[in-house]
Amino acid sequence: MDLLRHIFAFDSNSPLLFTQLYFWVFLLIVYLGYALIIGRNRSQHLHVRNIYLMLVSWFFYYKTSGVFLAILMTVTLTSYLTAFGLQRAKDKGHKGWSVFWLVVSILIDLGFLFYYKYAYFGVDVFNSIFGTHYSIVDKIILPVGISFYTFQVISYTVDVYRGHVQPVRNLFDFGMYVSFFPQLVAGPIVRASEFVQQLYRPFHLTRHQMGIAVFWILNGLAKKIILSDYLAVNLIDRVFENPLLFTGFENCFALFAYSMQVYADFSGYTDIAIGVALLMGFYLPKNFDSPYKSRNPQEFWRRWHQSLSRWLKSYVYIPLGGNRTIFGYKTNKLLASNVNSFATMLIGGLWHGASWNFVIWGGLNGIGMIWAKCWHSVKEWLGIEGFIQRHKVVRGIDDVICIALTFTFITFTRLFFRSSSNLDPATANEVAWQTAKQMMGQIIGAWDNSIIPMFLWEYRSVVILFICGMLIHWLPAKFKQWYRINFAMLPWWLMVICVAVVVFVVYQFVTADLQPFIYFQF
Repeated sequence: MDLLRHIFAFDSNSPLLFTQLYFWVFLLIVYLGYALIIGRNRSQHLHVRNIYLMLVSWFFYYKTSGVFLAILMTVTLTSYLTAFGLQRAKDKGHKGWSVFWLVVSILIDLGFLFYYKYAYFGVDVFNSIFGTHYSIVDKIILPVGISFYTFQVISYTVDVYRGHVQPVRNLFDFGMYVSFFPQLVAGPIVRASEFVQQLYRPFHLTRHQMGIAVFWILNGLAKKIILSDYLAVNLIDRVFENPLLFTGFENCFALFAYSMQVYADFSGYTDIAIGVALLMGFYLPKNFDSPYKSRNPQEFWRRWHQSLSRWLKSYVYIPLGGNRTIFGYKTNKLLASNVNSFATMLIGGLWHGASWNFVIWGGLNGIGMIWAKCWHSVKEWLGIEGFIQRHKVVRGIDDVICIALTFTFITFTRLFFRSSSNLDPATANEVAWQTAKQMMGQIIGAWDNSIIPMFLWEYRSVVILFICGMLIHWLPAKFKQWYRINFAMLPWWLMVICVAVVVFVVYQFVTADLQPFIYFQF
């Protein structure tokens, strides 16, 4: 009885994580049931398959967020129904009614998001503006992944309104699209145009695809446990908990290490999600493209969290006016692009979290993008860009300098990002600002070079892991593709040995308490 209760009951202290053995037992059972359903790939089994995957995805989300499954189900149903109302109004030429249904759908979706994610922040802002002292009595708990599936259903409704996709006819098919468990709680954000058509394709998985799926899963686990969790537990969390106990160099190194941690954590989740989805015959979009190879902040955001960047471009930047208008008024393209880019990044910062630190982080990235565009225009006007492109050696030096400066800039903006993470929303603003201020004060004014040799020795395993992580990250893309393909082509017996070795090595880095994925909080 206790075993059944443990399996089926929700425990907030034990969410269903990719890094837990429980998840892989869950996946094995799900996959066995999946294999029975798909049978001989008969098309009549497709709807049954989609219903099955929707139900197991709901169970997965229940084990992660408990009763908040009701919000996911509500958003799924309302988005499904309003899309039909919207399409029917369009077919009859009633534009006003189509806009009405679009607005209703978005308000419902954002209503849940704003209440659970931004209620404390909204009250703080209201009190600051009007000098009041209102407070929220009941503690609000943020449902896991609410930002991801909210943006996903909004993109669906907007795309139906724009005529890019047709409404999904079957409610269970649509429910599977919204709740597909590999990417449900931390992305990537999947558009209907990229995924819905896959719901009606018979299962197909080649030997090569199986090998690629296994590679992505192992790659993601290694990133998460060997790099992300180890760096966090053995240095980063200690420094951010009390920056005043550490020197400027230690604070600075922890900040750079955090850039590696957040990348390894988030891209590791995405790698596992892509691999698990591929095992079931579904393709998820690529979400990262070696972002620390970027030459400027604008390129960084084309490479980092690509599904969110594309979402913000399609549903925020372009509707704001893109590079054509500001608030509906035509103006200089560069000015319009800069203003709308900055506004988009502010919204992107706020999407990540409800505190001023996230707004500052988004604003800094917006300023970085504006600077990159303006500096590129200046270099072209002065003829510097042409000179650089004509000389291979100069171009190489310029690449190194630009990549180093971009990585440093992105890292220091994360001072505000990390300070606001993993905090109680009720106190996030005050605590986050205090942490950011203390850390910046240490970096600027408490630099002690004499501590560096001792730090490098005492934290040698952390330093070595950080360096190895950066070197692997900077490997040429063609080389990474080469060893990925060659792994997929290994004989079965050798692949099994490789899997066993990787799992054994990864297990050596497992900490006492498994660390949740960073982007679960968003």
